[in-house]
Parts: sequence; C-alpha cells; structure tokens
Amino acid sequence: MVIFLRFFLFLLVIVLIFGFMSRQVAKAHDWKLVWSDDFNYEGLPDSSKWNYDVGGNGWGNNELEYYTHARKENARVENGNLVIESRMEDWEDKKYTSARLVTKGKGDWKYGKIEVRAKLPKGIGSWPAIWMLGSTSPLHWPDDGEIDIMEHVGYDPGAIHASVHCKKYNHVIHTQKTAITQVPDFADKFHVYSLEWDADNISISVDDKKYFPFTNEHTGYPAWPFDQPMHLLLNIAVGGNWGGQKGVDDSIFPIQMLVDYVRVYQKS
Repeated sequence: MVIFLRFFLFLLVIVLIFGFMSRQVAKAHDWKLVWSDDFNYEGLPDSSKWNYDVGGNGWGNNELEYYTHARKENARVENGNLVIESRMEDWEDKKYTSARLVTKGKGDWKYGKIEVRAKLPKGIGSWPAIWMLGSTSPLHWPDDGEIDIMEHVGYDPGAIHASVHCKKYNHVIHTQKTAITQVPDFADKFHVYSLEWDADNISISVDDKKYFPFTNEHTGYPAWPFDQPMHLLLNIAVGGNWGGQKGVDDSIFPIQMLVDYVRVYQKS
C-alpha cells in the first residue's frame, strides 16, 4: 500500500511538472515575430524600417536639440548596435544635434509585444526615450495616445519611467498614469525594455519584470485610444521641460544610446 501511494504521488508530481512546462511552452508559442531589426549591418539605419523626425522646434517640450536626417554622426549602425548620438555642435539655430528614429509607415502595429534591448546615456540634461505614438494622420496629441516604454532623465540616474498619455490621462493636466523602477547600471549594461499590449491591458517591463500596468476602463476613446495602430520612436532629447530641470552639463557630450535589437511580436 505504501509503495502504491509513493508511486501515485510520483506520477502526480510528474503530471504537474509536465503540465506546467507545457503551459509555458504554449505561452511562448503564442507570440510570432512580425518585425525586427537586429542591426547586423554597418552604415545608416535600414531605410526600409526607419524614418526620421527632423527639426529643432522644441517638440512641445522646449527641447534644445536639432534632430537631423540620415546623418551618421547622429544615427548609425556599427558593431551590431544602433547608435543614437547627441552632440554639442551648432546646427541650424541649435547648440546640440541628435536623432529621432521612427517606424511610422514602415512599422505600425495594433497590439503586440515590443522588446528593445538598449544601453542608455548618462549625464545631466540627457533624456533618452523608447516610446510609441498613434499612427493617425494628422496626430492629435494626447488624444490619439502615447505609450512611453522607457524614459530616463539624467539628473535622476537609474530611475526608469513608464507612462501612458491620452486625453483623460496626461501630464499637462497632471493625470498621467506612470510608474518608476530602478535600474542602477542603466548606462553600463544592456537591459530589455518591453511592452505587452492588447485590447484590455498595457504592461511595461524591464528584463521581464513588470512594473507598470494600465487597464482599459471601457469608458471610451478619451481614456483608451489604444485600439489603433501605433509606431515606435527611439531618440535622445537634450534639456527640455523635464530633461532640463537641472540644466545641461555640456561636459557629457557626445552621449550615446546603444540599441542591440528591436523586436515586435503579435499573437499567432
């Protein structure tokens, strides 16, 4: 009888372990890679995947940089990484240059999982971001939605921010939904900044550790404009309303954000 019970318990444990592993495998297989750039080439970013936002108009935040177009000093691929570089140099009427890469028109997705493995710049005045905007044309901000997968301001080193912005919830009216996690080695090591997004939930993580949830309250477009295609943006801003709150340390330049890969998955 004792031998039978032991054998039964052994079988039960095996069944439970097998069931757990099967669920994990099935969960992993739910995601299908639909768009990626692993930056295994040299030169300018792949023009079939990336566009540029160009200009020095402050971008609604009184930023100090001029975003250039297809200029290797500000955006290039080398040694397996995308390099976005901000420099202190006179350009047009600005003191700093940088790059803002966007996938609009070449990568627009409704729902999915987005992973960006990156190493961030440091220094007072730096403001790197990995984020998304609604792909509507023209875009009405904040009504058409913004998802900030990663933001970091140099005067607060190691504090990684995730947020969403929409008509009901945004920083202009002090209602934005946001969260902070600490990544002390943000500038020394690569980390994976990721978003999972469906019709009911937005979840943002660092290295698979979720720290920012946002749920669809089903009250309409002002609170949830996220049932439409959105595109990805990668950039380093200089100064601005948030990034420049403690000024800009000119001794830090040039600064770089290195991106090892960008991968977009959707449910299969």
